[in-house]
Amino acid sequence: MTDADELDEIRRRKREELEARLRERTEHEATREPIPVRSADHLTELLDDHDVVLADFYADWCGPCKMLEPIVAEIARDTPAAVAKVNIDARRDLAAQYGVRSVPTLVLFADGDPVERIVGVREKHVLAELVERYRSE
Repeated sequence: MTDADELDEIRRRKREELEARLRERTEHEATREPIPVRSADHLTELLDDHDVVLADFYADWCGPCKMLEPIVAEIARDTPAAVAKVNIDARRDLAAQYGVRSVPTLVLFADGDPVERIVGVREKHVLAELVERYRSE
């Protein structure tokens, strides 16, 4: 195989990877719903694929979490951030990794790094302003 052939193969594979990511992003943007996190690797993929991710660490038994749920859904629909839902009972590893001690806890990631942490229920405009602040940086 020549160097030119190798480069063509690398370009072909990279193009396929990028097209697959674009399809996934487009599908998510069409629905703009919070994304349930299935694993630590899944959260890592979300952080890699999106500039800004708002992770909602919640529990099904938590009253304030239920109050925050429609606000988080609106943030997913109305802002460019990806919104990840992390059930702390199912993903104890992630809750421990990010030091979640009470719910709801929201962690805002920008370029893959945690940059803000909010504990408790907040109004939509507070969360939207936070997303916008990091989106433009």
